[in-house]
Amino acid sequence: MIAAEIKRGFPESRFTKGVEPRVKHDEGGYYTYTLSENVKVYFDDFYSFLEHVEEHALADLNDVKAKQADLKEYEQELRAFLYAKRKILETLLRTVYDFYSEANNFGVVMTPWCFGTVVLEKVEAYRDRLSKGNADDNDLPEYSYYVVRYLDEVYRKTLLDIFEFPDKAFSMRWQYSELLKRYSKALSNISTSLQSVMMLVKSYGS
Repeated sequence: MIAAEIKRGFPESRFTKGVEPRVKHDEGGYYTYTLSENVKVYFDDFYSFLEHVEEHALADLNDVKAKQADLKEYEQELRAFLYAKRKILETLLRTVYDFYSEANNFGVVMTPWCFGTVVLEKVEAYRDRLSKGNADDNDLPEYSYYVVRYLDEVYRKTLLDIFEFPDKAFSMRWQYSELLKRYSKALSNISTSLQSVMMLVKSYGS
């Protein structure tokens, strides 16, 4: 990627070396169909989108950090606002890097609006933890309720601006995160079953 030395979880070379049942190829390149919408997504488009988002998010994050460094002691509300925006951007970037590097779960390959909803849900989950006093931040400002208030005020617009989405992008909640959890659990169950079978085969052979 641009800033982080992360390789694509599903590079094109992987598909040319073996058969991947979920992956197809046409004149546009290698693609798969998303889990929830059953929409065709090209891998190159997916990774290009994440790279574009990373570039925008990093620029905003650097700006926020520069403003935090210049804060005066009495600027408590501004401190809370900048902290809230930084947490949004950091959550976004962590998700970008996680999805970019994922090499086992094809469920992470999705449309831009789908990815945006995943990030939205992650930010909302953090906001809920913070409001209940369950966030594990070690640098939380003294007046944390200001942070919660600013999260509520700016998180949707911050994400829409970075993604360059229209307002309607977040109008429908698809619960993509829940789908990913279920998909990952299914893969885990399959893997566990295969391991059990292999152990059984080995025990008979010994």
